[in-house]
Formats: sequence, structure tokens, C-alpha cells
Amino acid sequence: MDRLKQIESFVAVATKGSLTAAANAEGVAPAVIGRRIDALEERLGVKLLVRTTRRITLTHEGSAFLEDCQRLLTDLANAEASVSAGGVKASGHLRVTAPAGFGRRHVAPLVPRFLSLHPDVSLSLNLSDRVVDIVNEGFDCAVRVGDLSDSSLVSLRLADNRRLCVAAPAYLKRRGVPQHPTDLAQHECLTLSSDASQTRGWAFSIDGQLAHQRPPGKLDCSDGQVLHDWCLAGLGIAWRSTWEVEAELAAGRLVTVLDDYAAPPNGIYAVFPQRKHLPLRVRLWIDFLKHTYGDADYWRSVATLPG
Repeated sequence: MDRLKQIESFVAVATKGSLTAAANAEGVAPAVIGRRIDALEERLGVKLLVRTTRRITLTHEGSAFLEDCQRLLTDLANAEASVSAGGVKASGHLRVTAPAGFGRRHVAPLVPRFLSLHPDVSLSLNLSDRVVDIVNEGFDCAVRVGDLSDSSLVSLRLADNRRLCVAAPAYLKRRGVPQHPTDLAQHECLTLSSDASQTRGWAFSIDGQLAHQRPPGKLDCSDGQVLHDWCLAGLGIAWRSTWEVEAELAAGRLVTVLDDYAAPPNGIYAVFPQRKHLPLRVRLWIDFLKHTYGDADYWRSVATLPG
């Protein structure tokens, strides 16, 4: 008896809850499904299902085997799709989350192109500055910026991200250019308010050591886009990520200061649950992000979106 048929029948019975439902889905008699399950259990030497007149339940071994079988069938479907006529065929629904500011600028604008490449995929995008629990909230992938906390999640670095002190040329002409981080005490600094996530302040590399300071300033805000706009308007110096200011730096609307003291870069990551085998749509989405973010010209040419 075909091993694959046995596995397919086992998965169908386990997920549909009965021999009859599995048989109806395949268009065969329930007895055929029953014989396949019997043959599978005999070959493995373990009981996978407990069958009564009212219900079917999985044994402990059956539950573990079911997860492996589902992965196997998914991989088989993906392998067949990848060599089918017309190339890779991903399908299904993809749930993605990203930080609000980064997501507006560098995730949402990419979605239409990704869907045009994979028209059988649908996508939900959640933009939130809280750290989303992607496993318990049912997300396939998170895009995260900055240092990652230790977890059971898998992360893939998509690009470097550096935080820089930036200002409008008009501000620096009016107030002068700081030469050392301590000079920021004599400048207007645009900072995230104390209830925002940036609690340690601005990071600098001083004498080979990483140092943090919270510079003074008359203006602060909990929204990074507002700080960005204030900086462009010449109201002060801001500490912003390269993903946010690269286009303005290339155009000369902003310039960097204190470059000799810039902290080492952190990263932009794709984060996803610990799985041996990702669905094809998730793998293609991550590959799409890595290819896009890995292109240095992307960061220089991407349009700045409104906040």
C-alpha cells in the first residue's frame, strides 16, 4: 500500500475528526481509509488513533506524528509547485507585523509588488510599535529594527541599520556644528519623550566604549515621524535611523554630525516562529525583503512617505 496515501489519510482523519469525513473528501469508502490507517499503524508499530463509535482522538504518538506529517505534505506541495509550469506558485494568507514608522515607509510600499509576483497570496499587515507576540497572535513573520531580545524565535538579518545625529543645514548654519557629544548640551535636541521606547537615550562610541546620554532640548515627542519633521524644519538635532533619513541625506535636506562618535550599527530583521519548514509564501516574502533591503540603492532612492 502506498505510504504517501497512508499518511494523507491519517492527516485527513486527524484534522477532519472522522473516517467518514476523510473518505467523503477523497471520494472513497470509509473502509478504505480505515485499512490505510490500520496498515500505517502496523508498519510503525504504534497506535496513532483511538477510535470509538462516537469520536476519534489522537494518541500522544499520533499528535507528534501528525505535526511531522503535515510538514512533510506541505514541503511536498511546495516542491511540486516550485517546478510546476510557470515557476514558483505560492498561495494562502500571509500575516506580517512591523513597527509603525518603518512599516509605513519600507514595508507597506513593497506589498503591492510582492502580491503582483505571487497573485495567489493574500496579505494582512499589522503596524504597531509594541513588540507583537507573533506565535500567540498568529503572525507568520515580523519585521523588527534594532537589537533583538533572546527568544525561541528565528531571526534573519535583512540589512544594517545605523543611528545618526542629523540636522538641517539651516540649523547648523545658525547654531554651529557640534564636535563632541558633550557639545549637544549647547544645542536644541529633538528627543523621544520619556514614555516612548527609547529609554536609554542616544548612543555614542566614545574611546571605544558605548555610551548613552539624554541630551537636553525644549522639544520632545513620542512619535518619531514628528521628530523627523521638526528636524527637517530646522528646529534642532535629532538622532534618527538611516532607514528614515537616507533619502534626505542623499538629497542634502539633512546632514550628519558627530560621525566619528556614531555607535555600531544594529540590524533590520525578519523574525518568525521556530519551524523546521516554513510555508512557501513566508519563505518568498522573507527572500523578497532580503533582496530589496540588501540593495544599497534602495535606501538612497526610496521615496519619503508622509507620517
